Amino acid sequence: MLEKGEGKRRVIFVTDGDRIARKAVEQAVQNIGGRCISASAGNPTPVSGQQLVKLIKQAPHDPVVVMVDDKGSRYKGKGEQVLQYVANDPEIEIMGVLAVASNTDCIEGAHVDCAVTQNNEIIEGQVNKEGIQISKDNIVMGDTVDVLNELENKVPYTIGVGDIGKMDGYDDPLDGAEITTHALQEIMKNWEERKGGTIS
Repeated sequence: MLEKGEGKRRVIFVTDGDRIARKAVEQAVQNIGGRCISASAGNPTPVSGQQLVKLIKQAPHDPVVVMVDDKGSRYKGKGEQVLQYVANDPEIEIMGVLAVASNTDCIEGAHVDCAVTQNNEIIEGQVNKEGIQISKDNIVMGDTVDVLNELENKVPYTIGVGDIGKMDGYDDPLDGAEITTHALQEIMKNWEERKGGTIS
C-alpha cells in the first residue's frame, strides 16, 4: 500500500454502485488491501464530486476504490459527472476503471483495454452483464461509461466487466467476489508495470 501523503492519491473507479455491487466491491477491496469509499455507493451516486474528492484525500492509504452510478441514465448522469470532476482534480491519479456492462439502450459505449469474463479470464473483446463475451470489439456498453471517452488522457487503463457481484453467481461477494478482485488486481498490475514500482 502507499501511505497517505506520498504524492497524488491513487484511485480506481467502479462504474456501479447498487447494493450488491457495493458488497462485492467492499469484499474485493479488502482482498487487495485497498481502501473502499463506501459512501460513494448508491444508485445514483449520492455524493458530489467535491465531497468524494475530500473523502479520497482523507483515506489512510492507496489504492482508494470508489463507485459511481448513473441509475440507468443514457445521458451524462450523476455518476459520470462525479467521475469527471474527480478525474480532473490535480491531486488525484486514476489508476484505472472497472467499466460495468448494463442493458442501457442508445449509448455510445466506451473503449476498454481488455475484459474479464464470468469464468475469470482476461480477454480482448466485449462482455455483457453476465460476463459472457459477445463480440471481439474492445468496448463496454453501460450507463456510466460514455464519459470515459472524454477522459482518455486521465484514464490509463479500463477493464470491461459484467454486473458486479452477480454474473450468474460467479462474482458473489459471499464467495469472495473473485471476478471483481481479479479485475482490481489487473489494474494494480498494469499501474505497477507502467510506473516501474509497486503499490503494496
